[in-house]
Amino acid sequence: MPKLQFSVLSSILLCLSLFFVPGDAQADAAPVKSGDIIIYHDPGFYAAFPSIVQRPDGELICAFRRAPDRRVFGEKGNNHVDPNSYLVLVRSHDNGKTWTKDPELIFAHPYGGSQDPCLLQLDDGTLICTSYGWARVDDSVKESYSETLRHGNFVFMGGYLVRSADGGHSWSDAILPPPVPASADTSAFKRPVAAYNRGAPIQGSDGRIYWAVAAQATVQPRRTETHLMISEDGGLNWEYSCPIASDEKITFNETSLYESPGGKLIAFMRTAHADDHTIVARSEDGGKSFLPFEDTGWKGHPHFALPLPDGRVFLIYGYRHDPWGIRARVLNAECTDVAEAEEIVLRDDGQGGDLGYPWATLTADGRILVVYYFHDQGKISHIAGTFLDLPGSVEQQIRIEN
Repeated sequence: MPKLQFSVLSSILLCLSLFFVPGDAQADAAPVKSGDIIIYHDPGFYAAFPSIVQRPDGELICAFRRAPDRRVFGEKGNNHVDPNSYLVLVRSHDNGKTWTKDPELIFAHPYGGSQDPCLLQLDDGTLICTSYGWARVDDSVKESYSETLRHGNFVFMGGYLVRSADGGHSWSDAILPPPVPASADTSAFKRPVAAYNRGAPIQGSDGRIYWAVAAQATVQPRRTETHLMISEDGGLNWEYSCPIASDEKITFNETSLYESPGGKLIAFMRTAHADDHTIVARSEDGGKSFLPFEDTGWKGHPHFALPLPDGRVFLIYGYRHDPWGIRARVLNAECTDVAEAEEIVLRDDGQGGDLGYPWATLTADGRILVVYYFHDQGKISHIAGTFLDLPGSVEQQIRIEN
């Protein structure tokens, strides 16, 4: 059957199905996966930790961390710390079908490698990108950093953010947020560590930016907790607000925030020493305080919460257990069903645990695009994506019928 005829027939069938299917069934339907794509792939580079936003004109911007694939130099493999890891971005002008080949530089830290660019688009179109970095030091001095996070010869520099007012074509110098008061460590520069996090900050309904950050409660042994920072001027200046989650045995980090229609701030947290369970904390007073954290009972990290047009929340996360991949759950608007919501498997063909860190956006043509990093059969780390059709869309109905 010609494509046009099929589309017309499918549209008619969709209208009939919507007429006869009860509203509750439509409301409970989940997004349906429609395909996977590769956004950026280059055998010479280790690409990871993406984030994505849709611009007001529909353009998609995907940021990620890129470092040399160390096997190019004859080394055995790659690490998540590298002196040549930079923040870069690629663009799509056709709703994610194709992407620019050559990445544009967001920021190259003058003292070391940067990690995990986390994009936030403000109401006025300004882009904010948060990150943090590691500096490489010589063997002769590395032991002097006893109060600093350290991986071998790499010592922690702390967090920073950059801003763009022109759609990511140019970026500001690094802005250093203040340290969390409870932080026990110092940076590579022997100063208090500037606040940092991997995870989604949000602009609240009040216009303020809310950012969940991590802080070292103890360095040896390493134990982190999460805290809330707030900016009232678009990320230029930050004020400490309150603790989000702390525990003597559990480590919390890599936290993403979501604001519910009821005005609650909900923090989705990665954990250690808790069997990799997702943990949630809620604020009912605008970020002045958080209620005791809740263990969801299921595994996965880190998270991103995407509000859907029907008011529900599409929560995505990496799954670093066999079978390795990307998973999701559809929650109600207040996320009160986070422990019971059914799990959706987006990918289960990963090559191991070095994958994930998903982020998502709605596209201008009405689909969900989830981005993450993955490895192919040649163990090349690349940025990949998965499209999903929204419940009740023509595209979803066509795939159900076909």
